[in-house]
Amino acid sequence: MPSDAEFAALTEPFRRELLAHCYRLLGSVHDAEDLVQDTYLRAWRAFDRFEGRSSVRRWLYKIATMTCLTALETRARRPLPSGLGAPSDDHRVAMAPYEPSVSWLQPVPDALIGADDPATIVAARTGVRLAFIAALQLLPARQRAVLTLRDVLAFRTAEVAEMLSTTDAAVDSTLRRARTRLAEAGPVEEDLSEPDEDARRTLLDSYVDAFTRADAKALVSLLRADVQLEMPPQPRWFTGRPAVLSFLANRVMRPNLWHLVPTSANSQPAWVIYKNAGGEYEPYGIQVVRLIGTRIAHITAFNFPDLVPTFERSTGNMPMPPTSRAGQPE
Repeated sequence: MPSDAEFAALTEPFRRELLAHCYRLLGSVHDAEDLVQDTYLRAWRAFDRFEGRSSVRRWLYKIATMTCLTALETRARRPLPSGLGAPSDDHRVAMAPYEPSVSWLQPVPDALIGADDPATIVAARTGVRLAFIAALQLLPARQRAVLTLRDVLAFRTAEVAEMLSTTDAAVDSTLRRARTRLAEAGPVEEDLSEPDEDARRTLLDSYVDAFTRADAKALVSLLRADVQLEMPPQPRWFTGRPAVLSFLANRVMRPNLWHLVPTSANSQPAWVIYKNAGGEYEPYGIQVVRLIGTRIAHITAFNFPDLVPTFERSTGNMPMPPTSRAGQPE
């Protein structure tokens, strides 16, 4: 068996990109972290049988992919609300009951996958964007694996065939079916025409200021006319600036109720959300936005407190929310 130091020196450089790979297949940062750990345990146990006929990186991807495919045999796809039904353009619609049987798509902190992930290169940032991850969930598990290995990670057909213990012809056939299915589901390419850094920072700071002050009028100039709002685990979602603004103003925003700490997720701007509960801010969830030009085009509010520790842990210098100085919501 290799020593811990020898094994770590060869395999640790690939941990973050393997996490991104597992996340694409699973749609869950929590599941991805668990299966990456499982991947490294399996690799350590099998390392004395590694004969060097492929690179260590490709060997690890083979183990990770097969580990994920085994897990997906007993797990349902993870959707967003937009993958389950049509949007509403009326904020007065009754909220749908939460469906506990649905396992929702989760965001991934950029700090966990880092620049080592090939999909975070500027030319391929859609590789971890929420729209792409949600679209992948429409595919059967094996199609999902082949498409990510070929189209996102750019492994050759023969390499993918070896990873999956199949033939080149089978890989090409599976890839064609995956691409066709994605095309039938609608475009997943996102408009990445974001503002320059100064304009981007001004836009995001203005959004936080308006949101925390509960100033709906100030949000008008920050949102696109066709802005969309999703809030898993709430199945309802909204489209159009009037509906989104009215929903936020009437059902969400109150002065001093929310505290937003900036972060980034899925190569998109994001915030860790804390809610004022009796004078102290408690973890509430993660909000991710998509920008087009100098406006916000999509807001996805993941209202799951158990996501917050993952983001806090992945960002060591993240400022914590105020506690004893927090005022009561008005």
